Amino acid sequence: MPTDYYEALGVDRSASTEDIKKAYRKKARRLHPDVNQADDAEEQFKILGRAYEVLSDPQKRQSYDTTGDPNGRPAGFGGAGGGFGGFGDIFETFFGGGSAGPASRTRRGQDSLIRVRIDLRDAVFGVTKEVEVETAVTCTVCNGSCMRPGTSPTTCPDCHGAGQTQRPMRSILGTVIQTQTCPRCSGFGNIIEDPCQECDGQGRARERKTLKVKVPAGVDRGNRIHLAGEGEAGIAGGPAGDLFIEIDIRPHSVFTRRGNDLHATVNVPMTAAALGTHINLDTFDGEESLEVRPGTQSGEVLTLRGKGVTHLRGTGRGDLKVHLKVETPSRLSDKQKELLRMLAEERGEKPGESSTEHKGMFAKLREAWESV
Repeated sequence: MPTDYYEALGVDRSASTEDIKKAYRKKARRLHPDVNQADDAEEQFKILGRAYEVLSDPQKRQSYDTTGDPNGRPAGFGGAGGGFGGFGDIFETFFGGGSAGPASRTRRGQDSLIRVRIDLRDAVFGVTKEVEVETAVTCTVCNGSCMRPGTSPTTCPDCHGAGQTQRPMRSILGTVIQTQTCPRCSGFGNIIEDPCQECDGQGRARERKTLKVKVPAGVDRGNRIHLAGEGEAGIAGGPAGDLFIEIDIRPHSVFTRRGNDLHATVNVPMTAAALGTHINLDTFDGEESLEVRPGTQSGEVLTLRGKGVTHLRGTGRGDLKVHLKVETPSRLSDKQKELLRMLAEERGEKPGESSTEHKGMFAKLREAWESV
């Protein structure tokens, strides 16, 4: 994973805020540790989240573009060194990239992905589901402050709240002052000496909660529902990530789905197909009566308009297509065999003969040759 934030998101430096948001969502789904089992998935996802946090904020992005500071903080003495060519690298070496001011403990929470299985009927009409999610929520004891209630952080004695330390260093330019992140407070400028025992000083804790999710009519397997702010709570009271609900659909015993159409196969006895009949079919809209015309052949399709799946984007519904399969009896009694022979004789049919509605090309050529 590249350390350049634009490369991490896979966007150009001229990308709009909306392009950055789309790129983040696309990569977050692929790199989330719940989905990606690679050893470095969690680290890649953290870099991706940090890149989005900086580039989605106009001020942080401007600072990052100017100074290259990974936290998107404003430039200090050496921040504008990029205009000095090689001297910019020297300033960055001795002055720590020009970063100034203590860092914030607040971090955005990670996005979450869970799968929900619904019935085919629910996909046709839509449904509201209760979903249980185990996630990180803001600690109710410290309210995200990371400290035991009634206590306050102390100013770091090494950097005196600046988040950075300075020390003299000899160089080709003489004695210069090197600025670096304070190792004692990790750049925060203060130290939490009495962290919250409930959340171990994270400002968030694990909890199982129930959400009501509205599944729209027309969803299909693999579709995802985006719930903004319902992901994991951020560290130290940071904003929550997003929750993605991926839809799966249980197979149905009668109907199968192809696009927005439903398909069903109905077996029709040979005699009923020959004489004609009516069959009743239980659909998602109630019982429907279907007319099977006399002489119906196996493979014919009856269509019920507007009885299929609701269009996810737009109005109306697909169709319900009923495929008729004519059943030929395989076990016959002597009397039934005799009746069929009588029927064949009455129709002038002979055993072993077959007829086609259209003669093939070779049959026509043979007839023409014999007539010469």
